[in-house]
Amino acid sequence: MKPGCISFLFILFFTCSVHSQDAREIVRKADLKARGETSITDMSMKVVRPNWSKEMRLKAWTKGNKLAMIQILSPAKERGIVYLKRGKEVWNWIPSIERTVKMPPSMMSQSWMGTDFTNDDLVKEFSILEDYVHALLGEENIGERMCYRIQLIPKPEAAVVWSKVMLWIEKAELVMMKAEYFDEDNVLVNRMLVNEVGQLGGRLLPTIIEMTPMDKKGQKTIITNHTIEFDRQVADEFFSVNQMQKLP
Repeated sequence: MKPGCISFLFILFFTCSVHSQDAREIVRKADLKARGETSITDMSMKVVRPNWSKEMRLKAWTKGNKLAMIQILSPAKERGIVYLKRGKEVWNWIPSIERTVKMPPSMMSQSWMGTDFTNDDLVKEFSILEDYVHALLGEENIGERMCYRIQLIPKPEAAVVWSKVMLWIEKAELVMMKAEYFDEDNVLVNRMLVNEVGQLGGRLLPTIIEMTPMDKKGQKTIITNHTIEFDRQVADEFFSVNQMQKLP
């Protein structure tokens, strides 16, 4: 091989490596901004179907990107249901039968609480950093906001639902504005779009987020973040199976 070819290949490899590192760092910073060291969020979810809709109120606690607890506050028939995430493991407390269930891997691709989110979406915040190779593909406007366009391809050993994820993260404020999720045939399955951005917990963050399945007309799930409190001290022990049953 000619010396010039070796130099060109080295430059190409170095450039790709730098872009990969930059892309992962962008995703990491956007993720950290959205969750802080800890977060406590009051939110609602509206599930829209062609012939009906329902709304849920939720409270969520997070610590880092490995610990999370979600409690259903309403409607009445689902009140008290709790989900716990520790790393990539998820438990579900069902008060009506007083039973805690650990979710098997086979359930991770199923719908979460009848919404357009999957059980896997509960753990993706950790997975999105650790289980994918990140590549910065360029820049693109989402509305009036210039965004980084980042591609995520799963590592060979990663046990994830999606074969590819595309993210659009605003350059100025590192707000995740859009995400697209593809199956093993590279077919777009779900699109998540931020419809509104505002101040939450002293930060500019998404306030209204819409998840739409591409193959189901008239179907979507809308998340509204009402309040977020960042960086309040929360012990690791809070995120436990026993604590799931003690939430008020």
